[in-house]
Amino acid sequence: AACAGALASLLLAAAYGALNFQMLKESVFLTARATAMVCYLFIGSWTFSAVFALLGGQSVIERAFLSMNLSSTQFLLLTQAIIFLLGWPLEWTEIIIIFVPIFLPLLDAFKVDPIFFGILVALNTQTAFNTPPVAMAAFYLKGVAPPHVTLADIFKGALPFVFMVFLCMALVYIFPGLALWLPDYLYTPR
Repeated sequence: AACAGALASLLLAAAYGALNFQMLKESVFLTARATAMVCYLFIGSWTFSAVFALLGGQSVIERAFLSMNLSSTQFLLLTQAIIFLLGWPLEWTEIIIIFVPIFLPLLDAFKVDPIFFGILVALNTQTAFNTPPVAMAAFYLKGVAPPHVTLADIFKGALPFVFMVFLCMALVYIFPGLALWLPDYLYTPR
């Protein structure tokens, strides 16, 4: 999708006569800079995860969760609550790269499908990103909104969507087939 978008942008710039070497050079530079930032984030999070595991942090977390004698439902609710709270101050990338690997080894112990867990995490991080009190997406939007639009207006506008995603998460949790039918269909041998 990103490649198609980049190609379409290039073709549109050429069609409107705005394509020149300077613009192309600047676009490549900005793309390389953004890519480098993401790579540094991956390197940093991988280093954090490796050090965390080597120092025994992973086993401490595993023992803590296993000692609680949680059911798979309670485990899912607790991990989703933790991820939701982390989604207020952190970007989704940090949560996915740093914190989700901490929970992944526990999925087998609690008999949770990793694809199902990943779908819930994706819905959850997107919801936390739009939920007050932090709602980082609202602050991004406020930066480009007209001056008469207040942060409270943005929060009011976002809340119906947040409740809809909560409803979708509940439906996906109650009826896992809503999220898993396509992966099951594609990856079940016939």
